[in-house]
Amino acid sequence: MAVIKKVLREELENSLRLQESYEQELARLPKGTLVEKQIKGRGYFYLVERRLGKVCFTYRGKLPPEEIARYKDIKESRARYRKLLSRTKKQVKYLRSVLRGKQDV
Repeated sequence: MAVIKKVLREELENSLRLQESYEQELARLPKGTLVEKQIKGRGYFYLVERRLGKVCFTYRGKLPPEEIARYKDIKESRARYRKLLSRTKKQVKYLRSVLRGKQDV
């Protein structure tokens, strides 16, 4: 049983390291997302982000396709890291509950 507990502790340490790295990656990504608004038939781009609990739109103007693609990639990366972080947090919670149990694992 001690071997299983040791493996679970190692897995918990690994999961905590992963969680920290995902949080750091999320912090490195720029805040907000790019939104295109159609005004009188023309497309204008705005950066949407939360500041002090409020949604703020910052005018970005007409952007080149490379910049639009970059913001799209950032949005996909953010979604991917959030999903991974959520899974890792659930795994950490489960491992902590298993290691805290009264029965030997």
